[in-house]
Amino acid sequence: MSDAPARPESPPRRGFMAKLWYGYARVTVALRWFIVLGWIAAAVAAQLYLPAPQGSANDIEALGANDASFAAEQRSLELFGFPLLSRAAIVQRDPEGLSPLVQAEAVMRGIAITQKAYDVPLLGAIPVPNAEGAFPGAGEKNTTVVTFVFGDPNMNFFDQTYHIEEFAAQQLTDASDSYVGVTGSIPARAAQGRVLNSYVHIVEVVTILAVLTIVAVTFGSLVAPLLTLISVGAAVFVTLGVSGWASTVMNVSIPADLRPLIVALLLGIVTDYCIFYLSGLRARLREGYDRLEAARLATASFTPIVTVAGVTVAAGTASLLVAESPLFSGFGPALALTVLTGLVVAITLVPALLAILGGAAFWPRKLAVAPTKVRERPSFLTRAVANRASAFVIVLLCVAGLGALAYQAKDMELGLGFVQSLPETTSAQRAADAAGEGFAPGIVSPTEIVLEAPGIGEKQEEVAQFGEALKTQPGVAGVIGPGDLPAADDAGAFTAKSGEAVRYLVVLDSTPLEATAIDTLGSIRESLPQLATDAGLGEVTSYVGGDTALASGIIADTSNDLLRIGLVALAVNLLLLVIFLRALIAPLYLLASSVLALGATLGLAVLFFQDYLGQDGLTFYVPFAVSVLLLSLGSDYNIFAVGHIWQEARNRPMREALLVATPESTRAITSAGLALAASFGLLALIPLGPFHELGFLLGVGILIDVFIVRALLVPSLITLVGTFSSWPSTILRRGRRRPAEVAQ
Repeated sequence: MSDAPARPESPPRRGFMAKLWYGYARVTVALRWFIVLGWIAAAVAAQLYLPAPQGSANDIEALGANDASFAAEQRSLELFGFPLLSRAAIVQRDPEGLSPLVQAEAVMRGIAITQKAYDVPLLGAIPVPNAEGAFPGAGEKNTTVVTFVFGDPNMNFFDQTYHIEEFAAQQLTDASDSYVGVTGSIPARAAQGRVLNSYVHIVEVVTILAVLTIVAVTFGSLVAPLLTLISVGAAVFVTLGVSGWASTVMNVSIPADLRPLIVALLLGIVTDYCIFYLSGLRARLREGYDRLEAARLATASFTPIVTVAGVTVAAGTASLLVAESPLFSGFGPALALTVLTGLVVAITLVPALLAILGGAAFWPRKLAVAPTKVRERPSFLTRAVANRASAFVIVLLCVAGLGALAYQAKDMELGLGFVQSLPETTSAQRAADAAGEGFAPGIVSPTEIVLEAPGIGEKQEEVAQFGEALKTQPGVAGVIGPGDLPAADDAGAFTAKSGEAVRYLVVLDSTPLEATAIDTLGSIRESLPQLATDAGLGEVTSYVGGDTALASGIIADTSNDLLRIGLVALAVNLLLLVIFLRALIAPLYLLASSVLALGATLGLAVLFFQDYLGQDGLTFYVPFAVSVLLLSLGSDYNIFAVGHIWQEARNRPMREALLVATPESTRAITSAGLALAASFGLLALIPLGPFHELGFLLGVGILIDVFIVRALLVPSLITLVGTFSSWPSTILRRGRRRPAEVAQ
């Protein structure tokens, strides 16, 4: 007669939904081998037959540029016959001084480019030396020449940059030429692409190793990380193929900047769901169930929670669809599709692998069978959040601390610095620094101001007076206009041949495309009518173009999207929480806690990046993308944590349900949160400004959510609100009328 404990019978399944999910689990476990082989085939087919996700080559448009600044540049082209603004520049600088010959050669070279004297795909050039008297606002004299070069707009950023750099390398070969490099927004975007391509695969490998290490430590297993790796791999390969196909069908371009974020999100959520399923399997095996029944019960228990959680994240990210900005309206579907693919993998492939492996998933650890569930002694922290007096103190401390951090978010500034996001070692960054030293930071991307009025070109004195008035505006380092560059004047660069328009290049004393420059340009734009009147030009039509004007429009459009996106995201997350919990009160304070955590995260970013590191602002799209993700992922963890408490509270008093459910859910959420924080946080290894910000915000935000909101604030709120949390339903009140069931 065997002394081994008898295997327990499966718990009774009450209700239609419980039977439905157990039926799903039975089918999934029965088809386990077919499911695994099917996903392997799907991953291979996706890579072989579906297109890779494509980003826009000239993706300023994909970043959301749909602005009046483009219209201004187009009008300038119509009036003058050729553009004045260039988004690429060759920089020569010698702090000891450039010889007059080198400066003259730069001017002649620019004229020769414009006259098509070189067999290169360059359309023109405007050389600007900081010669004595030529640029009064320059930081130095006779040290620097910036030659603005016009590439072929039909070429992508990489090709334009290549041809300009090749031309400069061929022409500026003498040491006396003091060639520094090529800079501007086009070379900067190309450099960003090169840096991203160099680092993205390294970061992905490091992230996978970190996440798998967390899984291995959590379960003390070498097989559990392998199961996670298989699941993540299938999800990534299928998602990349499906995303490429969907972007082609929907004609949506996803900027290259954001594709690593999609992979990080996929890796993080699939790992999270693997951790929850593995936790369920481990608990059932310890209760004495055999391999297949343990897999069925874990699948039946966690699949509804995982499904609702995944749908919540997908719906939350899909709220970006309501944005008018092309960036967000294209990014939202990509995120939602990523989450849904990861969800499908999680609820099919992971249970199938669990059924195949059983206890071997935790090798080399052997699970001790304990058929009778022994209730562990709650920790001090668990008892604290379950006690009304201490819970009240915890809520006060959490709200005060998070609120104080959230208050700092009011000082957030937004910018669009392409060059400034690059590592200091890149050629574009070095050239921009050199140009800024010789002139002013704004020389890299000057602003164009066009004045149009009948006969304005004949009013030379008034035009000159207007230019002098521009120079006196706060934040302006220099102005180049009619009469300042004779060679350019001869070509009609600043006065239209029709005499109906004049234009100026305005160089700001702050870094272009950043918050300070955007504010400065806003003030200048407002003052233009009065400046024209004071100069005697009368009523004129003014146009403002350039990268800083472009950045201003993008940020304004994005800010306008904020309220729309925020309301939709909150409504979607609230609705799904209400449906899942069948309550109105709990979803309100759960969502409020997520918003508070998000505000604290944004406030920390302001303190770190703007106050400590001295950045002019955050990359414009980072706070918005982070906000949607953190709100959705916060609801994701709400469903896991509160859903477990809700299940226990059906049969127990509320305090006992908290004491039973909180330790188990907290352990799983902690491991899952660490994996997700690592997945996002390691994006900061990519040496580009936006990825530093994304990694910090998402990593810190997840940790705040896991260790403060889910572990302390939410359980304490549940304790204080009590059974009223489930109003108008009576789900939580039933537990008060039933005897506590210590042995489950």
